[in-house]
Amino acid sequence: MADALVVVDVQTDFVEGGALGVEGGTEVARRIGEHVAAHAGRYAAVVASRDWHEPHGTNGGHFAAPGEAPDFRTTWPAHCVSTGPGAGYAAALDTSRITHEVRKGAGSAAYSAFEGRTADGVALVDLLRGLGVTHLDVAGIATDHCVRATVLDACREGFGVRLLPGLHAGVAPDTSRAALAEMAAAGAEVGP
Repeated sequence: MADALVVVDVQTDFVEGGALGVEGGTEVARRIGEHVAAHAGRYAAVVASRDWHEPHGTNGGHFAAPGEAPDFRTTWPAHCVSTGPGAGYAAALDTSRITHEVRKGAGSAAYSAFEGRTADGVALVDLLRGLGVTHLDVAGIATDHCVRATVLDACREGFGVRLLPGLHAGVAPDTSRAALAEMAAAGAEVGP
């Protein structure tokens, strides 16, 4: 039995100034680094997920089509394009203790880190189970989108899940509150 930390999509395009910047994202990135530095010894793995979209096309309709406005529910402006700086980790995130990375969304919509794979093709769930992980701490961006999807998938996969308080940022207060309630109802430990 082991614990792991999953850091969801703390990327340049999801913090202030990015294509889909979330208010408070830079501060959350900094705090995640502090948390990992203080608690790295308790984790069998520190896994970071990254949105990793193709530089051409709509990525399966995830990006709004040329000439169309995104609806910010199912279609989005171009973001985290694999060939651009927006896909990189946010500058405020200390990446020195990340042990594994999964990338998601090449050619498709992908919200949950569980849709991601390592560079050698291992799915996140298989990586975690191979390390004997039974409990996940989750942090990252955005509470009401990719963090929500990751926590819900982790609960469905049977992991014990705790969303780390103060280490996630959401797009909007109402949708973030709804996401927190949904995660708690699914069995995750959700702090204030």
